[in-house]
Amino acid sequence: MNTQIQTETKDIYKTSRLLYIIEAAVEYFVTILVGGAYLATLTEAAGMSDALTGILSAFTSLGCAFQFVSIFLARKTPVKRWVIPTAIVSELMFALIYLTPFLPFTSENKSLFLIIFLLGAHVLTQIIYSPKMNWFMSLIPNGTRGVFTAKKEMVSLIGGMVFTWGMGSLVDMLEESGNKEGGFILCGATLLVLMLSHTLTLVFSREKPQEGTKTPLREVLPELIRDKKFVGVAIVPVIWAVANNVAIPFYGSYQIKELGFSLGTVALIAAICSISRAVASIPMGKLADRFSFTNMLCVCYGIQIVSFAVATFTVPQNGLVFYTIQSVLHYVAMAGINSGQVNLIYDFVDPSRRTAALAVKNTAAGVLGFLATFVVSFLITYIQTTGFSIFGQTVYAQQVVSAIGLVITVLLTLYLNVVVRRFKR
Repeated sequence: MNTQIQTETKDIYKTSRLLYIIEAAVEYFVTILVGGAYLATLTEAAGMSDALTGILSAFTSLGCAFQFVSIFLARKTPVKRWVIPTAIVSELMFALIYLTPFLPFTSENKSLFLIIFLLGAHVLTQIIYSPKMNWFMSLIPNGTRGVFTAKKEMVSLIGGMVFTWGMGSLVDMLEESGNKEGGFILCGATLLVLMLSHTLTLVFSREKPQEGTKTPLREVLPELIRDKKFVGVAIVPVIWAVANNVAIPFYGSYQIKELGFSLGTVALIAAICSISRAVASIPMGKLADRFSFTNMLCVCYGIQIVSFAVATFTVPQNGLVFYTIQSVLHYVAMAGINSGQVNLIYDFVDPSRRTAALAVKNTAAGVLGFLATFVVSFLITYIQTTGFSIFGQTVYAQQVVSAIGLVITVLLTLYLNVVVRRFKR
Protein backbone atom coordinates (compact mmCIF):
# COMPACT_ATOMS: atom_id res chain seq x y z
CA MET A 1 0.00 0.00 0.00
CA ASN A 2 2.82 2.43 0.93
CA THR A 3 4.60 1.67 -2.34
CA GLN A 4 1.43 2.44 -4.27
CA ILE A 5 0.97 5.75 -2.45
CA GLN A 6 4.58 6.74 -3.14
CA THR A 7 4.16 5.90 -6.84
CA GLU A 8 1.03 8.03 -7.05
CA THR A 9 2.81 10.88 -5.27
CA LYS A 10 5.69 10.74 -7.75
CA ASP A 11 3.22 10.91 -10.65
CA ILE A 12 1.19 13.83 -9.30
CA TYR A 13 2.83 16.24 -11.77
CA LYS A 14 2.75 13.94 -14.79
CA THR A 15 -0.30 15.65 -16.33
CA SER A 16 1.19 19.07 -15.63
CA ARG A 17 4.36 18.11 -17.48
CA LEU A 18 2.21 17.11 -20.46
CA LEU A 19 0.36 20.42 -20.24
CA TYR A 20 3.74 22.18 -20.16
CA ILE A 21 4.58 20.62 -23.51
CA ILE A 22 1.24 21.80 -24.94
CA GLU A 23 1.60 25.24 -23.33
CA ALA A 24 5.02 25.72 -24.91
CA ALA A 25 3.68 24.72 -28.33
CA VAL A 26 0.76 27.15 -28.18
CA GLU A 27 3.07 29.92 -27.00
CA TYR A 28 5.35 29.14 -29.95
CA PHE A 29 2.42 29.50 -32.35
CA VAL A 30 1.81 32.98 -30.94
CA THR A 31 5.44 34.01 -31.51
CA ILE A 32 5.18 32.84 -35.13
CA LEU A 33 2.29 35.22 -35.81
CA VAL A 34 3.88 38.25 -34.15
CA GLY A 35 7.39 38.03 -35.57
CA GLY A 36 9.48 37.30 -38.64
CA ALA A 37 7.79 37.51 -42.03
CA TYR A 38 4.33 38.01 -40.50
CA LEU A 39 5.44 41.11 -38.63
CA ALA A 40 7.35 42.28 -41.73
CA THR A 41 4.15 42.00 -43.80
CA LEU A 42 2.24 43.99 -41.18
CA THR A 43 4.89 46.71 -40.92
CA GLU A 44 5.17 46.93 -44.69
CA ALA A 45 1.44 47.66 -44.81
CA ALA A 46 2.04 50.39 -42.23
CA GLY A 47 4.83 51.88 -44.35
CA MET A 48 7.64 51.18 -41.89
CA SER A 49 11.30 50.91 -42.88
CA ASP A 50 13.41 47.75 -42.63
CA ALA A 51 15.40 49.34 -39.80
CA LEU A 52 12.26 50.02 -37.75
CA THR A 53 10.97 46.53 -38.54
CA GLY A 54 14.22 45.09 -37.21
CA ILE A 55 13.86 47.12 -34.02
CA LEU A 56 10.28 45.92 -33.62
CA SER A 57 11.43 42.34 -34.12
CA ALA A 58 13.89 42.88 -31.29
CA PHE A 59 11.20 44.08 -28.90
CA THR A 60 11.30 40.60 -27.40
CA SER A 61 14.80 41.37 -26.24
CA LEU A 62 13.88 44.80 -24.91
CA GLY A 63 10.97 43.26 -23.04
CA CYS A 64 13.45 40.98 -21.29
CA ALA A 65 14.59 44.02 -19.33
CA PHE A 66 11.27 43.87 -17.52
CA GLN A 67 12.03 40.38 -16.24
CA PHE A 68 13.75 42.19 -13.39
CA VAL A 69 10.25 43.05 -12.15
CA SER A 70 9.53 39.32 -11.78
CA ILE A 71 12.15 39.09 -9.02
CA PHE A 72 9.73 41.01 -6.80
CA LEU A 73 6.52 39.41 -8.08
CA ALA A 74 7.84 35.82 -7.93
CA ARG A 75 7.64 36.00 -4.14
CA LYS A 76 3.85 36.15 -4.47
CA THR A 77 3.09 32.43 -4.48
CA PRO A 78 1.47 30.50 -5.98
CA VAL A 79 2.67 32.37 -9.05
CA LYS A 80 -0.08 31.01 -11.30
CA ARG A 81 -2.55 33.38 -9.60
CA TRP A 82 -0.95 36.39 -11.24
CA VAL A 83 0.83 34.72 -14.18
CA ILE A 84 -2.43 33.60 -15.81
CA PRO A 85 -4.24 37.00 -15.97
CA THR A 86 -1.02 38.69 -17.10
CA ALA A 87 -0.64 36.15 -19.91
CA ILE A 88 -4.22 36.81 -21.03
CA VAL A 89 -3.67 40.56 -21.28
CA SER A 90 -0.38 40.17 -23.16
CA GLU A 91 -1.92 37.85 -25.75
CA LEU A 92 -4.90 40.17 -26.21
CA MET A 93 -2.44 42.94 -27.03
CA PHE A 94 -0.71 40.68 -29.54
CA ALA A 95 -4.06 40.12 -31.25
CA LEU A 96 -4.64 43.88 -31.37
CA ILE A 97 -1.58 44.49 -33.59
CA TYR A 98 -3.62 43.00 -36.44
CA LEU A 99 -6.35 45.54 -35.74
CA THR A 100 -4.03 48.49 -36.47
CA PRO A 101 -4.39 48.40 -40.30
CA PHE A 102 -8.12 49.07 -39.85
CA LEU A 103 -7.79 52.05 -37.50
CA PRO A 104 -9.14 55.33 -39.00
CA PHE A 105 -5.85 57.14 -38.46
CA THR A 106 -2.86 58.32 -40.46
CA SER A 107 -0.06 55.89 -41.29
CA GLU A 108 2.12 57.41 -38.57
CA ASN A 109 -0.55 56.95 -35.90
CA LYS A 110 -1.28 53.39 -37.02
CA SER A 111 2.42 52.64 -36.66
CA LEU A 112 2.38 54.19 -33.19
CA PHE A 113 -0.48 51.94 -32.03
CA LEU A 114 1.25 48.92 -33.55
CA ILE A 115 4.38 49.74 -31.56
CA ILE A 116 2.40 50.30 -28.33
CA PHE A 117 0.49 47.02 -28.61
CA LEU A 118 3.56 45.01 -29.61
CA LEU A 119 5.86 46.47 -26.97
CA GLY A 120 3.20 46.21 -24.25
CA ALA A 121 2.56 42.56 -25.06
CA HIS A 122 6.26 41.71 -25.04
CA VAL A 123 6.78 43.51 -21.72
CA LEU A 124 4.00 41.54 -20.00
CA THR A 125 5.19 38.28 -21.57
CA GLN A 126 8.69 38.83 -20.25
CA ILE A 127 7.52 39.80 -16.75
CA ILE A 128 5.96 36.36 -16.31
CA TYR A 129 8.67 34.45 -18.19
CA SER A 130 11.03 33.58 -15.31
CA PRO A 131 8.35 32.65 -12.72
CA LYS A 132 6.49 30.57 -15.30
CA MET A 133 9.70 28.88 -16.44
CA ASN A 134 10.66 28.05 -12.85
CA TRP A 135 7.09 26.86 -12.15
CA PHE A 136 7.22 24.26 -14.90
CA MET A 137 10.93 23.39 -14.78
CA SER A 138 10.60 22.50 -11.09
CA LEU A 139 8.23 19.70 -12.14
CA ILE A 140 10.96 17.97 -14.18
CA PRO A 141 13.24 15.49 -12.35
CA ASN A 142 16.99 16.17 -12.45
CA GLY A 143 18.90 14.08 -14.96
CA THR A 144 16.05 14.18 -17.46
CA ARG A 145 15.89 17.90 -18.22
CA GLY A 146 17.84 17.60 -21.46
CA VAL A 147 15.65 14.93 -23.02
CA PHE A 148 12.39 16.41 -21.66
CA THR A 149 13.26 19.83 -23.08
CA ALA A 150 14.10 18.20 -26.40
CA LYS A 151 10.74 16.41 -26.51
CA LYS A 152 8.96 19.65 -25.65
CA GLU A 153 10.75 21.44 -28.47
CA MET A 154 9.96 18.63 -30.92
CA VAL A 155 6.24 18.98 -30.27
CA SER A 156 6.46 22.76 -30.68
CA LEU A 157 8.45 22.49 -33.87
CA ILE A 158 6.35 19.84 -35.57
CA GLY A 159 3.19 21.63 -34.53
CA GLY A 160 4.71 24.94 -35.61
CA MET A 161 5.57 23.47 -38.98
CA VAL A 162 1.96 22.47 -39.62
CA PHE A 163 0.69 25.74 -38.18
CA THR A 164 3.05 27.89 -40.26
CA TRP A 165 2.25 26.01 -43.45
CA GLY A 166 -1.49 26.26 -42.89
CA MET A 167 -1.45 29.95 -41.94
CA GLY A 168 0.98 30.86 -44.71
CA SER A 169 -1.15 29.12 -47.33
CA LEU A 170 -4.37 30.76 -46.12
CA VAL A 171 -2.85 34.24 -45.93
CA ASP A 172 -1.26 33.87 -49.39
CA MET A 173 -4.60 32.69 -50.78
CA LEU A 174 -6.36 35.76 -49.36
CA GLU A 175 -3.66 38.11 -50.70
CA GLU A 176 -3.78 36.56 -54.17
CA SER A 177 -7.53 37.11 -54.26
CA GLY A 178 -6.96 40.79 -53.44
CA ASN A 179 -8.11 40.48 -49.84
CA LYS A 180 -4.96 41.37 -47.90
CA GLU A 181 -7.08 42.75 -45.06
CA GLY A 182 -8.67 39.32 -44.72
CA GLY A 183 -5.24 37.91 -43.90
CA PHE A 184 -4.87 40.39 -41.06
CA ILE A 185 -8.31 39.45 -39.71
CA LEU A 186 -7.45 35.75 -39.91
CA CYS A 187 -4.21 36.24 -37.97
CA GLY A 188 -5.91 38.35 -35.30
CA ALA A 189 -8.73 35.83 -34.82
CA THR A 190 -6.23 32.96 -34.65
CA LEU A 191 -4.32 34.77 -31.89
CA LEU A 192 -7.53 35.02 -29.86
CA VAL A 193 -8.10 31.26 -30.17
CA LEU A 194 -4.50 30.62 -29.15
CA MET A 195 -4.96 32.89 -26.13
CA LEU A 196 -7.89 30.80 -24.93
CA SER A 197 -5.99 27.54 -25.47
CA HIS A 198 -2.90 28.85 -23.67
CA THR A 199 -4.98 29.99 -20.73
CA LEU A 200 -6.52 26.54 -20.31
CA THR A 201 -3.10 24.85 -20.17
CA LEU A 202 -2.03 27.22 -17.39
CA VAL A 203 -5.24 26.89 -15.41
CA PHE A 204 -5.12 23.09 -15.28
CA SER A 205 -1.38 22.80 -14.52
CA ARG A 206 -0.28 22.12 -10.94
CA GLU A 207 2.30 24.25 -9.19
CA LYS A 208 4.79 22.62 -6.84
CA PRO A 209 4.77 24.24 -3.37
CA GLN A 210 7.92 26.23 -2.70
CA GLU A 211 10.32 24.27 -0.52
CA GLY A 212 12.12 25.79 2.47
CA THR A 213 12.05 29.40 3.62
CA LYS A 214 12.11 32.38 1.33
CA THR A 215 15.45 34.17 1.22
CA PRO A 216 14.96 37.93 1.73
CA LEU A 217 15.21 39.78 -1.56
CA ARG A 218 17.84 42.14 -0.17
CA GLU A 219 20.06 39.07 0.26
CA VAL A 220 19.32 37.27 -3.01
CA LEU A 221 20.64 39.90 -5.43
CA PRO A 222 23.94 40.59 -3.60
CA GLU A 223 24.51 36.83 -3.33
CA LEU A 224 23.99 36.42 -7.08
CA ILE A 225 26.33 39.27 -7.92
CA ARG A 226 29.04 37.76 -5.70
CA ASP A 227 28.51 34.27 -7.14
CA LYS A 228 31.34 33.83 -9.67
CA LYS A 229 29.71 30.80 -11.25
CA PHE A 230 26.43 32.64 -11.84
CA VAL A 231 28.18 35.67 -13.29
CA GLY A 232 30.33 33.39 -15.43
CA VAL A 233 27.43 31.45 -16.94
CA ALA A 234 25.17 34.53 -17.20
CA ILE A 235 27.68 36.13 -19.56
CA VAL A 236 27.04 33.31 -22.07
CA PRO A 237 23.42 34.22 -22.96
CA VAL A 238 24.32 37.91 -22.86
CA ILE A 239 26.98 37.51 -25.55
CA TRP A 240 24.65 35.24 -27.52
CA ALA A 241 21.87 37.85 -27.32
CA VAL A 242 24.19 40.39 -28.93
CA ALA A 243 25.33 37.97 -31.65
CA ASN A 244 21.76 36.91 -32.36
CA ASN A 245 20.23 40.39 -32.34
CA VAL A 246 22.69 42.06 -34.67
CA ALA A 247 21.48 39.83 -37.48
CA ILE A 248 18.38 37.65 -36.98
CA PRO A 249 15.79 40.48 -36.49
CA PHE A 250 16.59 41.77 -39.98
CA TYR A 251 16.12 38.45 -41.77
CA GLY A 252 12.32 38.73 -41.89
CA SER A 253 12.34 41.80 -44.13
CA TYR A 254 15.25 40.32 -46.14
CA GLN A 255 13.08 37.34 -47.08
CA ILE A 256 10.12 39.47 -48.13
CA LYS A 257 11.93 42.30 -49.93
CA GLU A 258 15.45 41.62 -51.24
CA LEU A 259 15.03 37.85 -51.66
CA GLY A 260 11.41 38.19 -52.82
CA PHE A 261 9.94 35.20 -50.95
CA SER A 262 6.17 34.78 -50.63
CA LEU A 263 4.70 33.76 -47.27
CA GLY A 264 4.18 30.32 -48.79
CA THR A 265 7.90 30.06 -49.51
CA VAL A 266 8.66 31.33 -46.00
CA ALA A 267 6.36 28.63 -44.62
CA LEU A 268 8.08 25.94 -46.69
CA ILE A 269 11.52 26.99 -45.44
CA ALA A 270 10.17 27.11 -41.89
CA ALA A 271 8.80 23.59 -42.31
CA ILE A 272 12.17 22.26 -43.47
CA CYS A 273 13.86 24.04 -40.58
CA SER A 274 11.37 22.73 -38.04
CA ILE A 275 11.91 19.15 -39.19
CA SER A 276 15.67 19.64 -38.96
CA ARG A 277 15.43 21.08 -35.45
CA ALA A 278 13.05 18.33 -34.35
CA VAL A 279 15.43 15.66 -35.61
CA ALA A 280 18.35 17.33 -33.79
CA SER A 281 16.49 17.95 -30.51
CA ILE A 282 16.70 14.48 -28.95
CA PRO A 283 20.40 13.94 -29.83
CA MET A 284 21.17 17.39 -28.37
CA GLY A 285 19.23 16.55 -25.22
CA LYS A 286 21.02 13.22 -24.80
CA LEU A 287 24.35 14.94 -25.41
CA ALA A 288 23.58 17.44 -22.65
CA ASP A 289 22.35 14.82 -20.14
CA ARG A 290 25.41 12.66 -20.76
CA PHE A 291 28.25 15.16 -21.27
CA SER A 292 26.87 18.44 -19.76
CA PHE A 293 25.06 21.44 -21.20
CA THR A 294 28.40 23.23 -21.59
CA ASN A 295 29.62 20.65 -24.11
CA MET A 296 26.31 20.69 -25.90
CA LEU A 297 26.43 24.48 -26.23
CA CYS A 298 29.93 24.33 -27.72
CA VAL A 299 28.57 22.09 -30.48
CA CYS A 300 25.54 24.35 -31.06
CA TYR A 301 27.53 27.56 -31.25
CA GLY A 302 29.88 25.90 -33.71
CA ILE A 303 26.93 25.09 -35.97
CA GLN A 304 25.67 28.66 -35.63
CA ILE A 305 29.04 29.98 -36.77
CA VAL A 306 28.64 28.03 -40.00
CA SER A 307 25.06 29.36 -40.31
CA PHE A 308 26.23 32.97 -40.08
CA ALA A 309 28.99 32.20 -42.61
CA VAL A 310 26.42 30.96 -45.14
CA ALA A 311 24.15 33.94 -44.44
CA THR A 312 27.07 36.26 -45.15
CA PHE A 313 27.12 34.97 -48.75
CA THR A 314 23.33 34.84 -49.25
CA VAL A 315 22.15 37.11 -52.11
CA PRO A 316 19.07 37.17 -54.38
CA GLN A 317 20.87 35.08 -57.02
CA ASN A 318 21.31 32.13 -54.64
CA GLY A 319 18.74 33.24 -52.07
CA LEU A 320 16.44 30.24 -51.98
CA VAL A 321 19.24 27.68 -51.60
CA PHE A 322 21.61 29.61 -49.34
CA TYR A 323 18.92 31.10 -47.12
CA THR A 324 17.41 27.66 -46.63
CA ILE A 325 20.81 26.19 -45.72
CA GLN A 326 21.64 28.93 -43.22
CA SER A 327 18.14 28.67 -41.71
CA VAL A 328 18.41 24.90 -41.28
CA LEU A 329 21.80 25.28 -39.59
CA HIS A 330 20.40 28.01 -37.33
CA TYR A 331 17.45 25.85 -36.30
CA VAL A 332 19.70 22.87 -35.60
CA ALA A 333 21.88 25.10 -33.41
CA MET A 334 18.81 26.46 -31.63
CA ALA A 335 17.78 22.88 -30.83
CA GLY A 336 20.25 23.18 -27.98
CA ILE A 337 21.04 26.86 -27.44
CA ASN A 338 17.87 28.03 -25.66
CA SER A 339 17.55 25.02 -23.36
CA GLY A 340 21.32 24.91 -22.80
CA GLN A 341 21.48 28.51 -21.62
CA VAL A 342 18.57 28.03 -19.22
CA ASN A 343 19.95 24.77 -17.88
CA LEU A 344 23.33 26.34 -17.17
CA ILE A 345 21.47 28.30 -14.49
CA TYR A 346 19.91 25.10 -13.14
CA ASP A 347 23.35 23.45 -13.10
CA PHE A 348 25.17 26.16 -11.17
CA VAL A 349 22.60 28.16 -9.15
CA ASP A 350 20.91 27.15 -5.89
CA PRO A 351 17.17 26.35 -6.32
CA SER A 352 16.12 29.17 -3.96
CA ARG A 353 17.74 31.75 -6.25
CA ARG A 354 16.86 30.35 -9.67
CA THR A 355 13.91 32.62 -10.46
CA ALA A 356 15.99 35.68 -9.59
CA ALA A 357 18.96 34.27 -11.52
CA LEU A 358 16.84 33.69 -14.63
CA ALA A 359 15.36 37.19 -14.38
CA VAL A 360 18.75 38.90 -13.94
CA LYS A 361 20.30 36.87 -16.75
CA ASN A 362 17.43 37.53 -19.14
CA THR A 363 17.26 41.21 -18.22
CA ALA A 364 20.93 41.74 -19.04
CA ALA A 365 20.66 39.69 -22.23
CA GLY A 366 17.47 41.49 -23.25
CA VAL A 367 18.77 45.01 -22.78
CA LEU A 368 22.10 44.41 -24.51
CA GLY A 369 20.44 42.37 -27.26
CA PHE A 370 18.01 45.16 -28.02
CA LEU A 371 20.75 47.79 -27.90
CA ALA A 372 22.69 45.68 -30.40
CA THR A 373 19.72 45.71 -32.78
CA PHE A 374 19.15 49.42 -32.24
CA VAL A 375 22.77 50.31 -33.02
CA VAL A 376 22.97 48.00 -36.03
CA SER A 377 19.70 49.45 -37.41
CA PHE A 378 21.63 52.63 -38.24
CA LEU A 379 24.14 50.55 -40.18
CA ILE A 380 21.26 48.82 -42.01
CA THR A 381 19.74 52.18 -42.96
CA TYR A 382 23.10 53.60 -44.04
CA ILE A 383 23.93 50.65 -46.30
CA GLN A 384 20.45 50.55 -47.84
CA THR A 385 20.51 54.30 -48.43
CA THR A 386 24.02 54.76 -49.80
CA GLY A 387 24.71 51.27 -51.14
CA PHE A 388 27.75 49.12 -50.50
CA SER A 389 29.83 46.96 -52.80
CA ILE A 390 33.07 44.96 -52.78
CA PHE A 391 34.98 44.39 -56.03
CA GLY A 392 31.93 45.64 -57.92
CA GLN A 393 29.63 43.13 -56.20
CA THR A 394 26.62 44.53 -54.34
CA VAL A 395 26.70 43.69 -50.65
CA TYR A 396 23.38 43.78 -48.81
CA ALA A 397 23.01 45.08 -45.27
CA GLN A 398 21.92 41.66 -43.98
CA GLN A 399 25.16 40.14 -45.28
CA VAL A 400 27.19 42.63 -43.26
CA VAL A 401 25.31 42.04 -39.99
CA SER A 402 25.59 38.28 -40.52
CA ALA A 403 29.37 38.65 -40.65
CA ILE A 404 29.27 40.64 -37.42
CA GLY A 405 27.17 37.91 -35.77
CA LEU A 406 29.71 35.32 -36.93
CA VAL A 407 32.63 37.11 -35.26
CA ILE A 408 30.76 37.54 -31.97
CA THR A 409 29.72 33.87 -31.91
CA VAL A 410 33.35 32.80 -32.43
CA LEU A 411 34.33 34.89 -29.39
CA LEU A 412 31.45 33.36 -27.40
CA THR A 413 32.61 29.83 -28.20
CA LEU A 414 36.12 30.68 -27.06
CA TYR A 415 34.75 32.10 -23.79
CA LEU A 416 32.65 29.00 -23.17
CA ASN A 417 35.68 26.75 -23.58
CA VAL A 418 38.19 28.87 -21.70
CA VAL A 419 36.03 30.06 -18.76
CA VAL A 420 32.78 28.15 -18.25
CA ARG A 421 34.23 24.71 -18.89
CA ARG A 422 36.37 25.09 -15.74
CA PHE A 423 33.30 25.43 -13.46
CA LYS A 424 32.27 22.43 -11.37
CA ARG A 425 28.60 21.66 -10.82
